[in-house]
Amino acid sequence: MPFYPLIAALLSFLSAQFVKPFAKYHKTRKFDFFEVLASGGFPSSHTSMMSALALSFGLRDGFESASFAISFILMLIIGYDAMNVRLYAGKHIALTNQLIDDLKDLKTIRFDDPIYFTRMKEILGHERFEVFGGFIHGLIVSFILFFIFGGQL
Repeated sequence: MPFYPLIAALLSFLSAQFVKPFAKYHKTRKFDFFEVLASGGFPSSHTSMMSALALSFGLRDGFESASFAISFILMLIIGYDAMNVRLYAGKHIALTNQLIDDLKDLKTIRFDDPIYFTRMKEILGHERFEVFGGFIHGLIVSFILFFIFGGQL
């Protein structure tokens, strides 16, 4: 029982990461196993991990416990961060990459600095649906572990 929240959170995170290549294939019809290592995409593994952690503390310690309250608040912060801060950071990177490409096409500016040859990852955050999917994924994983093992992990 003492390890149930930790196991639920980690299993939820890992299983969400392993869902990503299949979700991307469903969307693009291109399978890329390396999506397992990607940030962003469906489902949000960070949100999944935190919802599993919060629910497991709630089931184990009670929904009025400090451990549930803390993990619930952290889940909200991480979900908000994924949907807003990280999502818009990725959009800024996409805009910056496009501006650099457009300026290169003008051929009036020299781009000798190696920083201009570095392509930054544009997908950092999540759409609301991806965060919601991660939230539901975490709840499912936590419930399944609780009902299989009765919280006795």
